[in-house]
Amino acid sequence: MVMGDMEMTVDLAIIGSGPGGYGAAFRAADLGLDVALIDPRHRPGGVCLHEGCIPSKTFLFLAEMILNARRVEKMGLHFGTPRIDIAAMAAWKGEVIDNMAGGLVHLCQQRGIQLIRGISHFENATTLRLEDSELSRLKFKNAIIATGSTPITFPGTRSTTSSRIMRSAEALSLADVPHNLLIVGGGYVGLELGTVYAALGSNVQLAELQERLLPAVDPDLVAPLHRSLTELFEQIHLATAIKRMEETADHVQVTLATPNGEQEQRFDKVLVAMGRTPATTNLGLANTQVEMNDKGFIVVDEQQRTAEPNIFAVGDVVGGMMLAHTATREGRIAAEVIAGQSSTFDARAIPAVIYTDPQIAWCGLTEQQAVKENIHITVLKYPWKYSGRANTMGATDGLTKILADPESGRILGIGITGRETEGMIAEGVLAIEMGALAEDMALSLHPHPTLSETEGEAAEIFLGSPTHLLPKQKR
Repeated sequence: MVMGDMEMTVDLAIIGSGPGGYGAAFRAADLGLDVALIDPRHRPGGVCLHEGCIPSKTFLFLAEMILNARRVEKMGLHFGTPRIDIAAMAAWKGEVIDNMAGGLVHLCQQRGIQLIRGISHFENATTLRLEDSELSRLKFKNAIIATGSTPITFPGTRSTTSSRIMRSAEALSLADVPHNLLIVGGGYVGLELGTVYAALGSNVQLAELQERLLPAVDPDLVAPLHRSLTELFEQIHLATAIKRMEETADHVQVTLATPNGEQEQRFDKVLVAMGRTPATTNLGLANTQVEMNDKGFIVVDEQQRTAEPNIFAVGDVVGGMMLAHTATREGRIAAEVIAGQSSTFDARAIPAVIYTDPQIAWCGLTEQQAVKENIHITVLKYPWKYSGRANTMGATDGLTKILADPESGRILGIGITGRETEGMIAEGVLAIEMGALAEDMALSLHPHPTLSETEGEAAEIFLGSPTHLLPKQKR
C-alpha cells in the first residue's frame, strides 16, 4: 500500500538500516552527501540490534551469570537456585534495544540523515518505489543495498494453533522457557541460544547434520565447547537429519534420522537455526543490472560496487563472513567510493566470536584452511592449564594458538577458546593487520596474571623458550 504520493531526490539512498546501512549513512553524511536511510522498522539498527546480536548477547550475559553461580560452588561460594523472572529479563532486553536505537536516531538527526520508513523496490537504476511510506518514490544518484539476511526455514513445516517452531527472532522474544527444546543446527546461533535456554532451565537437545559442531571452525578450538555443552545440554545428536517435523496444538512431533536409526520425539518447542539466506526478495533487482550468484548473494567488487555502476551492496546480502562489523566496514567503503575517495575492502583479518561458554574467537588464517590450501605454517599452541589467571577462574580447558609462517615468523592467524575471548582476539587482528611477527607479540609485555598472557606465551614458543612451558625439544 502506498501511503503518500510525495517524491524526493537525494545523493544517496540506502536500503536497510542495520550496521551496514547506518554505517554507510554516517560515513556518507560526514563526507557531505545528502542521505536517505530507508527501512520498514520505525528506528535504525536492523536485525543486529532488534532481533539478533544485541538481544542475544543481553540474554547470554544473564546466562553466563547463572552458569558462573554454578561454577563457583566448588570454590566455596554458594548463591542458591536463581529465581528467573522472564518478564523482567525481557524488559531489560527491551530497555537495551530502546537506548541503542534511540542513540542511532539521534546520530541520524545530528548528521542530517533523512530516516524514511517504508519498503523499497527498484523501478530502475535511479528510482525507488516505496510502500507503507509517506513517499511514493525516491530518486537517487547512488544507492546502497544493505538489506541483510533472513533465517532459513525448515522445509515442509506447517503451523496449526501455536508457534512452537521458532526462528531466532521468536526465540529471542523469550515468551517462555519450554521444558523440552530441540535446536536444529549446530552453528553459532543454535549453540548460543541453546546455551541461554539451557541456563534458564530447558532440557535442550541439539541436532546437527554434520559430524561435528561448528564444522567451519578448527576442531581443537571446538573441543572444549563440545565438552561443556555435553554437560549443559540433555543430548547432542551429530550426523543427524530431521526427517519430519510437525507442529500440533501442544507439542512438535519430530523424527530424527540418527546414525543409529530413526527416533520419534516430542518437544515443547523447536528452534530452527540452519543458517541465513540473503534478503533480496521483492527488491526489484530485475529492473537493474545488479547480478546475483547461484546462492542468491549480490555480486560486488572490492569497492562494494555491483554490475550497476551507481548501485552498491554491503553486509549479509553480499555473502562472505556474515558479521555486523564486516557490514559496517563495507558500508563505510561504499560511502567513501561514492563520495569520490579511493577505498577498497582489504582487511587481512576479520574476527569472529562465538559467545558460548566457553567462547571461541578467531581471525586470519585457520588451520583447516591452511591444510586445504597447502599453506605451510607453524602452529603454536598454549593450553590454558598453564595460565595462572585461567587457574584462578577455573577455566583451564581453554586454548590459545597462533599460526605463523615457519620462515619469517609472520603471524597469519590466531584462534582462542576459553573465557572472555571476545576481548582477546583484537590483539590478533591488530597483529595480522600490522604484519607483526611472533617475536613482536612475544616481546610485547602482557600484564600478569591475565588471559592475554596466553597470546604472548604462545608466541614465545616460536622463539624456542616459552616461560611456562618446556622448550619443544625437551617436552
